[in-house]
Amino acid sequence: MITVEFLITALVVVLIPGTGVIFTVSTGLLQGRAASLYAALGCTAGIVPHLLATVLGLAAVMHAGALAFQVLKFAGVAYLLYLAYSMWRNTTAFAVDGAVSRTSARALVMKAVLLNVLNPKLTIFFLAFLPQFIEPGAAQPMAQLLLLSGVFMVMTFAVFVVYGVVAHAFRAKVIESPRVQRYLRYGFSAAFAGLGVKLALSER
Repeated sequence: MITVEFLITALVVVLIPGTGVIFTVSTGLLQGRAASLYAALGCTAGIVPHLLATVLGLAAVMHAGALAFQVLKFAGVAYLLYLAYSMWRNTTAFAVDGAVSRTSARALVMKAVLLNVLNPKLTIFFLAFLPQFIEPGAAQPMAQLLLLSGVFMVMTFAVFVVYGVVAHAFRAKVIESPRVQRYLRYGFSAAFAGLGVKLALSER
């Protein structure tokens, strides 16, 4: 169940840069360490619906339903493009004060949650990934699936926190250079736009 193979595979999956990693890193650079923790929390919470869909068997239904997949996919595309536009336009993102207000903290968490909730490929991924590590003939396969899901979420949060903290470590150098600020804003904006286009062109 919780084997070395599972832990290594899950770690590799979590480490691969995707929308959640880019959002957490950009948040750590733009708004500081505390904000990156909220981003990591939101990204982790955003995979809960996909894990639940896998556990409850809804992933198979969505996988079979082309319309449901397409609707969720293009909602995700629109949200990624919105993030790209917001990043491009936000010239005050690199504020020296890294404190996060209660309102902005909630906004960060919600942005991160939506980022993963609106990615239908996560459900398909979990449907293909998690069952491989359930012991054949297990008496309680559902319990094993829940445990695997919990471990995956803990790993996701831990890795994303590390990404955010590392990004924050470079923040002091970044905020002193308007040119670096501009390049990073445009770079993250292009990354979100690119991920949106990639999702739009993807098949199930």
